[in-house]
Amino acid sequence: MDKKLYLDCGSGISGDMFVAAMIDLGADPDALQKALDSIPTDGFFVEIGRVKKSGIDCCDFRVRLDDDCENHDHDMDYLYGSLAPAAGSGCSCHEEPDREEHHCHCHEEGHDGEAHHCCRQEKDHHHPHRGLAEILPMIDACDMTETAKELARKIFRIIGEAEAKAHDLPLDEVHFHEVGALDSIVDVVAAAVTFDSLHIEEVIVPKLTEGTGTVRCRHGVMPVPVPATVNIVSSYKIPMELTGAKGEYVTPTGAAIAAAISTSHQLPPSFVIKKAGLGAGKRAYTERSGILRAFLIQGEENEGRDKVVKLETDIDDCSGEVLGYVMKKLFKAGAKDVHYAPVFMKKNRPAWELTVICGEEKAEELEKIIFTETTTIGIREYPLGRSVLNREEKEVETVYGKASVKQVSLGKMTRAYPEYDTVKKLAKKNKVPFMDVFDAVKEAVKKK
Repeated sequence: MDKKLYLDCGSGISGDMFVAAMIDLGADPDALQKALDSIPTDGFFVEIGRVKKSGIDCCDFRVRLDDDCENHDHDMDYLYGSLAPAAGSGCSCHEEPDREEHHCHCHEEGHDGEAHHCCRQEKDHHHPHRGLAEILPMIDACDMTETAKELARKIFRIIGEAEAKAHDLPLDEVHFHEVGALDSIVDVVAAAVTFDSLHIEEVIVPKLTEGTGTVRCRHGVMPVPVPATVNIVSSYKIPMELTGAKGEYVTPTGAAIAAAISTSHQLPPSFVIKKAGLGAGKRAYTERSGILRAFLIQGEENEGRDKVVKLETDIDDCSGEVLGYVMKKLFKAGAKDVHYAPVFMKKNRPAWELTVICGEEKAEELEKIIFTETTTIGIREYPLGRSVLNREEKEVETVYGKASVKQVSLGKMTRAYPEYDTVKKLAKKNKVPFMDVFDAVKEAVKKK
């Protein structure tokens, strides 16, 4: 894969930290603004600015709610302070976690420089506790790509399934008292659109670092990590490290984002950091930096080889429509490659051989998709070594605008290819044939 994102969750992860890190990496501000403006409700505005955490300059993303809008346990004293839980409850967290789902808003003083305000106009002013049935149409109404919408839906489904399991309720009966609140909906929409705008293809999340203690929410005092977070990391097999630090560092929304986008938990042996994005948390940390670090990385040339798994099965009784759907679903779930080849099986039956190439950590999840979505009753699994050329993305200037190219190299040999998505975008924008843009990009590559 070409664009690799490494999330360093050493101070945990929350929705607003993730959005801030994506903005700092260079997410499209116009796409974010359009998506926020199109959320079919009012009562909020967004501030984007710079703050210092542990002396380090970071991007800060804040969702501000109107005073008369919903407030989901955003009372610092109630959660962590003077109105402490009864003796023996074991609540030992007295500082504010990153603002998320069932937490309060407590903001550091002083932005370094002016914040950017994204204000909302008057729309629907009714803010009930929402379930998926209310949230999904809100996502559908947003002005963002279908890929971003699907990611936002996926994040909410992950949270919904985790909450349903925690409270022993059917998914359609779960009301998102916390994550259905307005600021969390804004966080998820912003997370989906900023991530999508960066066109990242592989996401590495080695582990999530969590604290200890308890946190108070609508349902009472809960242990850290909270049940929804536990259910998410368990279902999606995300490694977690529990530290002695007090407080909730990984929120359900943060865990759901990691689960939705992660394709690997294994970093390459060595790599080059191409760009870094730093997202600020909202808590004054003493034992952790309070920063989510997001790195665009490139494996070094001597990386050369990696390990993959090949999944293989023969299918003789599925329609082409089903197989096309399965291919799309496998790619979305993190397959490196998927293809079909015509074969003849026993009794001279024409069939399709499905082959999937994936990382070792994805094999079980992809096998489950194949078993669930096709009629096969067996899958062959082969561990393989793989040689890969060093690849990186570069930009060239053309008469139609800037275009991305994929450059591969081996020693002194280099080759560059126009990226399909940017060629398509420029052709549409300039209203010219695809091949005109393609040829212009190739010519620009030669000159460079």
